[in-house]
Amino acid sequence: MRRNSAWSLGLGCLFLSVSLSLYAADATVDARQAALKPVLRGGIVYKAYCVVCHGEIGDGVSRATQLYTVEQLRIRANLTRDEYEVIIRRGGEAIGRSPYMPPWQEELSTEQLDDVISYLAIVNQQNTRGRVVYQTNCILCHGVNHDGKGRAAVLYTPKPSDLIHSDKNEAYRRSIVSLGGKAMGRSPVMPPWGLQLTNQEIDDVVQYLGTILEPR
Repeated sequence: MRRNSAWSLGLGCLFLSVSLSLYAADATVDARQAALKPVLRGGIVYKAYCVVCHGEIGDGVSRATQLYTVEQLRIRANLTRDEYEVIIRRGGEAIGRSPYMPPWQEELSTEQLDDVISYLAIVNQQNTRGRVVYQTNCILCHGVNHDGKGRAAVLYTPKPSDLIHSDKNEAYRRSIVSLGGKAMGRSPVMPPWGLQLTNQEIDDVVQYLGTILEPR
């Protein structure tokens, strides 16, 4: 009787330990997702308002180089968050910097300003930019965990691919993202993202997908 009770107690403790570990893992994932949300929103703001001058990776290589030099348009990486906020809110001329940088405080909301500042922290990091592209375009089908179990996966046959166990190389990933599934002899549900994403965004998300691979 005592032996059975001890065994039951031990099993219960093991179950509790595993449950707490899983809960902690879920909490970590949730915390990471929450921390990423301002960056995701900031990426949308950046691409809508800033990319035409500062370029897709903040290096100043953009359409506006026809009017200004790359050096004038490059985002300085050594500014603090407060310094970014001042120059974005009030514009360059107000703080003795470039008069070409307009004040955005009358056009963007406080949340948009905060979010785009968060995005500036990762604008020159390809892997994180790729994660932003994935989260804003691919997550609905391929899922939070990249396993093909996104919210929309139940609508399709065949199911979206499990990207973490993919055996495809980088060139193949770039082709199927750009051209879509049908062009590659795969599922026609996979759209040709080359019609919507820029070459830089495709390069970024392809690079990001290479970092999530796990052995089968």
